[in-house]
Amino acid sequence: MSVMYIQGGAPLEGAWRVQGAKNSVLPVLAGCLLSPQPVVIRNCPRLSDVDAAVDILQHLGASCRWEGEKLVVDAGQASGTAIDEGRMRAMRSSIMFLGPLAARMGEATLTYPGGCELGPRPIDLHLEALRAMGCQVEEQDGTITCRGRPRGGVVTLKFPSVGATENAMLCGAGAAEDTTIVNAAREPEIVQLQQFLNALGGEVTGAGGSVITVRGGRPLHGGAISILGDRIVAATLLSGVAAAGGEVELQGVDWRHLSTVLQLFEQGGCRVRSAPGRIWFCRREDVPMKSVGPVATAPYPGFPTDAQAPVMAAFATARGTTIFQETMFSRRFGHVPELREMGADISLHGQGAWVRGVKRLHGAQVSATDLRGGGALAVAALGAQGETQLRGVEHIDRGYEHLEEMFNRLGAQIQRR
Repeated sequence: MSVMYIQGGAPLEGAWRVQGAKNSVLPVLAGCLLSPQPVVIRNCPRLSDVDAAVDILQHLGASCRWEGEKLVVDAGQASGTAIDEGRMRAMRSSIMFLGPLAARMGEATLTYPGGCELGPRPIDLHLEALRAMGCQVEEQDGTITCRGRPRGGVVTLKFPSVGATENAMLCGAGAAEDTTIVNAAREPEIVQLQQFLNALGGEVTGAGGSVITVRGGRPLHGGAISILGDRIVAATLLSGVAAAGGEVELQGVDWRHLSTVLQLFEQGGCRVRSAPGRIWFCRREDVPMKSVGPVATAPYPGFPTDAQAPVMAAFATARGTTIFQETMFSRRFGHVPELREMGADISLHGQGAWVRGVKRLHGAQVSATDLRGGGALAVAALGAQGETQLRGVEHIDRGYEHLEEMFNRLGAQIQRR
């Protein structure tokens, strides 16, 4: 396993174009199964989770090829209906193939998905959604079997789950009749999935709101989509600037998707300017950040749970105490013990983390146990004194495209070996 050696203390300066969003491209890749013709995915990030999705597509009979930053997927000859346990456990979003397989093939056999260990993330909402659309779904000995093509229907989600909303949209696009999704998730990635399905000839409306309508019986065809900028990667980069100091311009990301994160950093003393597709961000090295009011994660448009860890790392040296309340996942504080190894003063109380700012963190040997926790440790290392050895890099590679290159181009000193 490789290790990142991060020398802290260097301010970040310059401009960087944010990669395509992991949480957008994965449902798009699953949706390629719905098209009998080639699909072109532009600005597709090179991530291990993308590799896992491509492996599943190829296993099912689709062809995939890279053309620079474009990925071309042709599922015209796809005929597989089963995904084995090894491929399912390679990433959490593998469950996203359930809806498209049911719609395309009329049957699907999967096991439970893998991914980061962040606490219970039941897939019951996904299964209930497909049942509401007329599919026969059974669970037995860790295997999920789905039979019967979806006819459509009304899907009422108990919680605005992003994954369940996406699965219902994908399944509904191949259903015989219309599907209405009530209490749908509102994330920007949901809006992008609507754009994608419509580019294939579907008729989806309402994304970005709480009710989404998917017209059934539409013949789908090939098409193209350009993946939006990754707002969580952007939040991680901003957190790095807040931790180390400096002045950076982010390109290719919509500042509105980051409004809660930007507001928090402004309250902490950073300077922010925004324009269409750009964010200018500055934290003077001689002016320490200050603590802010309680930060509670919430579904979009609230503060994103995926940004909690890297933002917490940035506030580890802010004056005063900042409280982070995690409402989405029960085990999303895996980075806290590692931050303590670097000198952070953080205490956990149930689902809350009390972060008492220290003057400065110091380098240490730490390990990432999940994707965003790995981003947080890299952020902390950038502002720390001395060298940090960061292990568990395989978690980081799931969602960050060459994280060390991103920070090194802005003046950081990171080596992977």
